[in-house]
Amino acid sequence: MTVRPGVLDVLRVQRQTELMRGEDPWTTPDPLGEALHVLRMSGTFYCRSELTAPWGLDLPPEPGSMWFHVVNSGTCLLDVAGEELRRLERGDFALVPHGHGHRLISSPDAPSESVEELEYDYASDRYAILRYGGGGESANIVCGTVRFGHPAARNLVALLPRTIVRQGSLESSSPEADWMRSTLRLIAVEGRELRPGGEAVIQRLSDILVIQAIRSWIAADPAGQTGWLGALQDPRIGRAMSLVHRDPARAWSVASLAKATAMSRSAFAARFTELVGESVMQYVTRWRMQVALDWLQTDDVPVTALATRLGYASEAAFSRAFKRTVGVSPGACRTSTELRRPA
Repeated sequence: MTVRPGVLDVLRVQRQTELMRGEDPWTTPDPLGEALHVLRMSGTFYCRSELTAPWGLDLPPEPGSMWFHVVNSGTCLLDVAGEELRRLERGDFALVPHGHGHRLISSPDAPSESVEELEYDYASDRYAILRYGGGGESANIVCGTVRFGHPAARNLVALLPRTIVRQGSLESSSPEADWMRSTLRLIAVEGRELRPGGEAVIQRLSDILVIQAIRSWIAADPAGQTGWLGALQDPRIGRAMSLVHRDPARAWSVASLAKATAMSRSAFAARFTELVGESVMQYVTRWRMQVALDWLQTDDVPVTALATRLGYASEAAFSRAFKRTVGVSPGACRTSTELRRPA
């Protein structure tokens, strides 16, 4: 068996996220769809766990990431602080959106061990196989963690609950249930065999499962219809937000955004504040600073160049706006661990 650094060490090496270097992810006509589009994740790591009872996996907090678990066979319990113990069965998909530390265990009294202390077989830098347990009843689970850096992804994820569980094992004849079962079966097959290109297949399918789980939550939970998410779904306010997201450097004003949405200035300003929870120009500035924070912490870009990219006339004007919004200077945020976490 090959022993390498802990899983979380590997993940930390892969912290670089996709940046907006001239790339425009805002390509769909639906603002909420655009937000889901930038949830295409990077820095992924997958582990196929072949477990035998009694067993327990202690997954430590990993800020700025999502944990997900696909149960290919057997059962387990998901233990997230502040949530009831959830039983997961064959075909179930569980998402822990905020990177909270949690446990997967074979039974309530099973001991658990930190995943960083276990030994793995590494099929590649991003895919490992874990064989662990006491020799009893077996379970096969694909676990993964994904990262996201785009401000829209951070805004969306901040609104999600502590856990989202999609029960693929439930008998249902709906197209969505059939599709989910088929997708989970494909992941199970690729995880067992890891054929050429299998890692890429698992990554793409996992992205789709994560987005589908979030989309289902938005549709079913009243919280998905309010606040930032609700504003994105408003035909006019969502369009204005999308314009800001697409081109944060443009000299936006309340009047120009109102005109783009065919609303009067006063009606637009009042509606925007009502739905989003802050004024138009506060949102524009905060969005620019979120983009700037991503660039500063993942790209070696001078502050002067960053100010120009975001439409500021001078580095001083940008730095003042950044410190007022983020709380520290642009230079200080490059080394701040706390600021690397989603707002």
